[in-house]
Amino acid sequence: MYCSDVEVEPLPGTAKQGGVYVLFEWPGSWSHDVLDGDTLGPELSARIKAHLQKWGASLQLIRHSTREGRQIDDHHLYIVHTEIGLTEVKHVRGPEAILELDLGGPGRNDAMARLAPLVLVCTHGKRDRCCAMKGRPLINELNGRYPFNAGHDVVWETSHLKGHRFAATLMLMPWGYSFGRMNLEATEALISDAMRALYFVPGNRGRGTFSPPAQAAEVAVAAHLARGGVRVQYGQLEIDSEAVEGDAATIVVRNRETGQRYAVALQQREVAGVVSSCGDAPKNGRVWEVLEVSA
Repeated sequence: MYCSDVEVEPLPGTAKQGGVYVLFEWPGSWSHDVLDGDTLGPELSARIKAHLQKWGASLQLIRHSTREGRQIDDHHLYIVHTEIGLTEVKHVRGPEAILELDLGGPGRNDAMARLAPLVLVCTHGKRDRCCAMKGRPLINELNGRYPFNAGHDVVWETSHLKGHRFAATLMLMPWGYSFGRMNLEATEALISDAMRALYFVPGNRGRGTFSPPAQAAEVAVAAHLARGGVRVQYGQLEIDSEAVEGDAATIVVRNRETGQRYAVALQQREVAGVVSSCGDAPKNGRVWEVLEVSA
């Protein structure tokens, strides 16, 4: 049994946190930690890690799934500012270019803004075999529907996204949402909606710019509205206030389009049987559970 076969945790509130991402195309193999020195070399990895820490940014290595797609003359480099929902792209000669990036805001790196979303599917088997066993078949199916060509850069394999126990996992850029337990049907629907910036609820773990309880609250409000026949767009819901006292939280989520506010009551509780990684013994974990959404 794989760790992702154990489904004792709700998905909302488990998203990878971060506001700025560098996505660098690296068609070769990825070591257990892409900055441990075994992928890009010890010296360069240490310099890149320090540079990213200076800006509070995260690195994801990406690649195409096909042999044809990995025959590259230069490297895609995306800079994603998830709080404002903006992706910039440029082509560079090698990973040393990461050291030259000014990640303090958009428009600083001679890069072009792009409108299309990015869907990053984790296939990082050296981190956990669940990502290979469940991410690889998904990315192969997606490649058959979104075949590689010179202008295609929506669906990519990516390195570790956090939460391999929720495989197949993916991230949706430029908004920084994590998704888990995804299958082909759900991912195709997510991509279709993302082309119109429509919020997708199934499998949604939350937005990485929010705290775990706020992630769960925002997903709950989007689901509440969807049940009433109202679809929102990414960025339309914002956290108006956040009050956490011990195991209880009240998050107020505001609909920027209508001005309507929703108070979400949550309780943190313990769950048993969480398997963090393949081969690990089950243990207890803590999750945020939505108790009520009130307007």
